[in-house]
Amino acid sequence: MGEANSEEFCHCQGCLGKYTLLRDEENPRLAMFERRLPCFGCGIGWSSFLLGFVCPLIWYYATTLYCCKYYNRDPRERPGLAASAIAAVIFTAATIVTLSTILIIWAYK
Repeated sequence: MGEANSEEFCHCQGCLGKYTLLRDEENPRLAMFERRLPCFGCGIGWSSFLLGFVCPLIWYYATTLYCCKYYNRDPRERPGLAASAIAAVIFTAATIVTLSTILIIWAYK
């Protein structure tokens, strides 16, 4: 158990089969996950979600990114962008209900 093929190890003279490769030669897109996400490592989606509590318009920006499939560039962004989109929908519904209630109360005065 735990024995690996010799194909999974580096073949250079310095390593002599001791170390595994970090990058997948067959799928170079996997190497892009070695870099950090923008916005202090949280990513645009989660940063937008958190900043949206201060300024809800940021949720709508993240929702636009989610609908335009920005997460195809980096799939790690998808959960944060989806959370921002859900927050934007909830905020919109709460705003509509609040404004409707205010208008109904104002109309009956």
